[in-house]
Formats: sequence, structure tokens, C-alpha cells
Amino acid sequence: MNIIAWIFVGLVAGLLARWIVRDDRSGCVYTVAVGVLGALIGGALMNAGGHEGINEFSLRSLGVAALGAILLLLVLQAISGGRRGIGRRR
Repeated sequence: MNIIAWIFVGLVAGLLARWIVRDDRSGCVYTVAVGVLGALIGGALMNAGGHEGINEFSLRSLGVAALGAILLLLVLQAISGGRRGIGRRR
């Protein structure tokens, strides 16, 4: 995938993950970073499981990226103990 596709997948996956985990942090760069890191995590886990990772733009790639981003946010929430806005409900 080219860089524009990674940014788009990262933005959508990051938004979806932040909505599911109820992450209160804001910012486009943060959201894209969460999504792109989630895509890397999700793709690596898929490869480790013997499945195809993320190598093209599709709904499957978006789902893998979103699941990786959710996992990333949950790990960050566990590490921080819920401080700094992650997982806090209003």
C-alpha cells in the first residue's frame, strides 16, 4: 500500500478503535498513529497465525487494523491504569 492508503486506513481504524475503547484523547495525528500502529500489530499477529497480513486496501485490512488498534489501546489502558483519558467514561 502507498503512504496515503496507510494514512487513510490508520485514520479510520484509529477512529473506530477510539470509539470502541472510549479513548478521550483527541487529535488527528494521534488517531492516525494509533491506527497505523494497530495495522502493524494486527498484520504481524495475522502473519504469526499463518494468515495473510495487510498488503492491500480492503475491508479485511481495515478490520485487521482496527482490531490491532483496539488491542494497542487496551494495552495502553492497562499500563496506565486508566489514567490520562484512556477508557474513562463521562
